[in-house]
Parts: sequence; structure tokens; C-alpha cells
Amino acid sequence: MGLIRLIFLFAVVSCSLAQTYNTRYDNIDIDRILGSKRLLDNYLQCLLDENVKRCSPEGREFKRYIPEAISTNCAKCSDSQKRIVKKTAKYIITNRPQDWEKIKQRFDPQGKYHQSFNDFLNSP
Repeated sequence: MGLIRLIFLFAVVSCSLAQTYNTRYDNIDIDRILGSKRLLDNYLQCLLDENVKRCSPEGREFKRYIPEAISTNCAKCSDSQKRIVKKTAKYIITNRPQDWEKIKQRFDPQGKYHQSFNDFLNSP
């Protein structure tokens, strides 16, 4: 009976862990990235497949999560990740609108999630 409880507990913990993204980069210095044209250019080129050779490990990981994060309004994001996503998206929308259009075309070409993601960006 103890083994069954242990297996059940493991299954519950495994399922709950899969409900959020990896928190390894929750403390990334997003202000430093947004304040550096070179760094931001590198990340954007990675995300848009314009220069995959220069993708950092975190850039590759972010790129994997973007489609789901957009379609679910960051449902699996930690609070820190939501703050980073909102700050980054708002910065790009305001300061680099051409890049924002490229991001939308790449990750939401039909515009199915545009309004709901915009609502997410403007939520508290």
C-alpha cells in the first residue's frame, strides 16, 4: 500500500511541476537586455530565426515557450516571468514596432491571440 501512495504522490508532483515553465531565468536582468541594442538585437534575431548561430541557451529556451505563452496568455509563467514578458513586449511594441510586427507574424500569423495577449499585457 505504501508503494501505491508513493507512486500517486510522484504522479501528482510531476503533473503539478509540468504546469509551469522552468524558473531558471526568472532573475534575468531584463533591464540590461532592453538597455543594450546589441543584446536585444541578438535575442530578437534568435527568436525570429534571423541568426540562429548566435542564439544563447536562454534565447533558445524562450523561443520554445513563446507560442504556448502567447496562446495561453502566459498561463504557465511564474509571476516573475509574467513581469518579464509584459515589460519586454511593451518595450518592443513602443520602441521597436517593426520587430513586434515580425514577432506577431512569426508566432501568431493568423492573429488568433492578438487581442487576448494584448489584454494580458495590459492587465495588472
